[in-house]
Amino acid sequence: MSLESRKSQLADPGAEWMDQVVSFWQRYQRVVLGSLAVIAVVGAGTFFTLRSRASQEDLASGKLAEADVLYWQGDYARSLQVARDVAQQYGATPSGIDAHRIAGDAAYWSGDFKTAVAEYQQYLAHQKSGVLADAARRSLAYSYESGGQPAQAVPIYDQLVGVFDRESSAEFLMAGARCEARMHQPAEAMKRLQRLADEFGDASLAGRAREMMGELSAH
Repeated sequence: MSLESRKSQLADPGAEWMDQVVSFWQRYQRVVLGSLAVIAVVGAGTFFTLRSRASQEDLASGKLAEADVLYWQGDYARSLQVARDVAQQYGATPSGIDAHRIAGDAAYWSGDFKTAVAEYQQYLAHQKSGVLADAARRSLAYSYESGGQPAQAVPIYDQLVGVFDRESSAEFLMAGARCEARMHQPAEAMKRLQRLADEFGDASLAGRAREMMGELSAH
């Protein structure tokens, strides 16, 4: 074997690979650098967006806490106004969404059932599950009933049976029966009262349910 052939066989095995890397870099360096620049810009944008959202949420939660305090102090008018301001200014934040629920509560206890319905609906459009969502549905049903819309309240009451404790389930069945009786649907009212007596006979409203069944049967 010639000396040149032996040198070729003993050559550095990584040399060819390095040549390929250098060739690739010379050919595609602009593309690589451009891609890295795009990644850097997107990453920076994401960082600042998240930081901005966190800042907005901090501001919203602070103002919403004020609305909550006013509510528990019984100042429903001011609580409603502050909560609606939060919902309008910070609508995309979690506190901005929750502001609709607090606004609904304030409106309900102010006797403004139409506004309460609208606020609870806004809240539930964003928050569809969880304990607070179920509580908002209960309040929505009460708002419909108190506002003279029993037909809208009944299906919500029915939906909530079994969601909370037994006393609450009995309460919802009684409320549904009350709405049906108000709409001159005694058969539907009796059906709910009978279920209350059969399934929740240990509830405090069971006795009243039996009395109401007697009253409906007498007519």
